[in-house]
Amino acid sequence: MLYVVITYLWLALLLYLLLGGADFGAGIIELFTSEDNKAKTRRISYEAIGPVWEANHMWLIIAIVILFVGFPDIYSTMSVHLHIPLAIMLLGIIARGTAFAFRNYDAVVDNMQKVYNKIFVYSSFVTPLFLGIIAGSAVSGQIDTHATTFVSAYIDSWLNWFSVSIGFFTVSLCGFIAAIYLIGEATDVEERRRFVRKAMQMNVAAVISGSLVFVSAIADGIPLVDWVFGNPIGIAAVTAAIISLIVLWRMIHNGRARTLRLLAGFQITMVLITVTYKHYPNIVILKGGGYLSLIANKSADKSIETLALALLIGSLFILPALVYLIYSFQKRGVEDHR
Repeated sequence: MLYVVITYLWLALLLYLLLGGADFGAGIIELFTSEDNKAKTRRISYEAIGPVWEANHMWLIIAIVILFVGFPDIYSTMSVHLHIPLAIMLLGIIARGTAFAFRNYDAVVDNMQKVYNKIFVYSSFVTPLFLGIIAGSAVSGQIDTHATTFVSAYIDSWLNWFSVSIGFFTVSLCGFIAAIYLIGEATDVEERRRFVRKAMQMNVAAVISGSLVFVSAIADGIPLVDWVFGNPIGIAAVTAAIISLIVLWRMIHNGRARTLRLLAGFQITMVLITVTYKHYPNIVILKGGGYLSLIANKSADKSIETLALALLIGSLFILPALVYLIYSFQKRGVEDHR
């Protein structure tokens, strides 16, 4: 049952990165769009994420519940020592959701729409930035559970080059996957070309920020190169991601939207496998060489069994309903364009 819980935790993180990441990425794309095209981008993004934008955060909630119930030591350590980036991320989610609702459903159209738009795009950038910072901090080896000062306990744990560079890499990935998803929502050739250019720009940003991740890891003494290239799984995942990226760019102009989305999703999956496989099950690496493990720091067996059953049973209700929700709105969107 423990491995069922761990599998659900990993899948929840993956799905949040794929679905919630594309959700955030829509705002990132809008942020870096010219004023002449913002209205078009806003309309297309709304049609794409409007039906399911709130449901995407379900995966983050599931991951938090799994940590809280199944791995309380890990949950408490992260929530205490990373409470500042966690609070900023959660405020970003709230601000973004509020702005999205008001700018699309406000009964009065006035100058406040401009405020809502700015809150939406900037919170879309800030939220994945701090999500990446939290992820980087967990494995940076900077969390000091024996710290005696505020700065060493609650600032140094996340404010370092490695964590920040992962934050910008996460932003780039969200923007890239959103651009690929939005290509399929474009209704004419010019709009499709515009999102292709955005995907290319975000791809370049991901390469640059990804390179900075390796540079900062070397500077901070983090064995990231060994994590990625020191095992056959990591090498295979990186190779598969590169091959799929080449295929995607060869198909980008004429390929079917579903195929492009699958290729982009596959690349994100390979990235997550690459960065999590080597140091599994050590989900949090502490300063001084200690770590928190998904195996050693689990809850009581009874709690794990109950949590696993709840996840399995809940999936029977949640997943079919979510698939039907997405299918229903996609079908309605196709009918609306006829």
